[in-house]
Amino acid sequence: MDELIGRDATDQIAALNAGKVSAVELLKDQLARHEQTHGALNAVVAVDLERAMERAKAVDDLRARGENVGLLGGLPMTVKDTFDVVGMAASSGLAALRRRQAEDASVVKHLRREGAVIWGKSNTPVLAGDWQTFNALYGTTNNPWDVRRTTGGSSGGAAGALAAGVTALEVGSDIGGSLRIPASFCGVYSHKPTWGLVDQHGHVPPTPGSWSERDLNVVGPMARSARDLRLLLAILENGPMAAKAPPADLKTARIALWLDEPSFPLDPEVRSAIERFAADLAVAGAEVTTIASPVHGPTLMGAYQTLLGGVLGEDMPPGMIRNMERLRGWARWQINRGAAPTSTAAMTLAYTATHREWMAADAVRLRLRREVAGVFDRYDAILAPITPVVAFPHDHRAFGRRRLVMSNGKAIPYPSMLNWISLATALHLPATAIPVGPSASGLPVGAQLIGPLHGDSRTLALAQAMEENIRGFTAPDLDL
Repeated sequence: MDELIGRDATDQIAALNAGKVSAVELLKDQLARHEQTHGALNAVVAVDLERAMERAKAVDDLRARGENVGLLGGLPMTVKDTFDVVGMAASSGLAALRRRQAEDASVVKHLRREGAVIWGKSNTPVLAGDWQTFNALYGTTNNPWDVRRTTGGSSGGAAGALAAGVTALEVGSDIGGSLRIPASFCGVYSHKPTWGLVDQHGHVPPTPGSWSERDLNVVGPMARSARDLRLLLAILENGPMAAKAPPADLKTARIALWLDEPSFPLDPEVRSAIERFAADLAVAGAEVTTIASPVHGPTLMGAYQTLLGGVLGEDMPPGMIRNMERLRGWARWQINRGAAPTSTAAMTLAYTATHREWMAADAVRLRLRREVAGVFDRYDAILAPITPVVAFPHDHRAFGRRRLVMSNGKAIPYPSMLNWISLATALHLPATAIPVGPSASGLPVGAQLIGPLHGDSRTLALAQAMEENIRGFTAPDLDL
């Protein structure tokens, strides 16, 4: 990989500002990397070379005249294909959506204002609705650490492109782990902001053109370094919060280590990688304390499923919802017999929840948020797993037939992917995904730093301190 495109966005921007490379030259280098890796990865699936080249030339001209080029100053980058971009409408994996005339999504407007050169769209599952990235329109995205495995989803193309050096910055979204899970599977960074911090307009789903700010869903940055996350979030939320927060000092940091919840499975190799990182964190001077689960897992998952179903059900075909409504009696009977919160019965009730049921789930959310707030009175952040397993082999069977297999051979339900990400998502809390090191099998393991409501600057500053003092991104050895 070319040395410069393998470095983080901050270093690339510095090279642009110092005149060591032009925006046009850097764009050509990124496009060459895309061409080199595309056959193996299929991470970036739509390209608008003409507009990108015009934009790069325009930034170079501005810089030559000594005019303002913005914080990104000609940096080439891609965005997840759930965001509308002029000339590249968000397809969300569906051919019918791609043929629209679209305006830039709100976050894309912020990026352009700061000099970004947006040249491509990264792959996503259909309607961003899976923890694997594949669709009939663009095909399957492969993990640069092992092309037989998924990059995760739904920001899987974004994470794969970052890890492989195809782009230095990305913008993704997260309603069920879609920023954090791909980051963990590919060994990169991401940040799930406090809900409402970043404008969602122009994200698909919901229906193109909608002004709905969907509950649970957030838009956030992805990168190869924590400092890049801070830079990009400050641009996306159009304020100085993330970029100007003071650096964290690990010697005064108080970290709550959460690795145990009886109803949340966790692969021993994922646990071991996080424990090693926590031990290194303690050596670096942080106070690391193992805590019991900050909430009752089944209660959290029950509320989260209802809240999530209320959002996702809006995108489902009306006939499917009607069929689910006819099954509510069966589903309630299954739940009374002890069916898990991630079961088909539970999801049937969630997708067809009444407003009264949604309000009850929201009340549980608010109670749990108050309970968890007490943890942040004692600790700066919670360090927790993101996924129960490392990146798993591609599995395109129907959801109900999929299983996750842990390193000890134990199979767990596919919806277990919702467990560890649920606390931050359901309670609207910020969470920064960081790489903590390889598993015993050599695959990346990520962890999340969960902070208090509106504590985005806290988790981002801690992530940067951990990167600078312990370890950060490691590039995969992609054999082309």
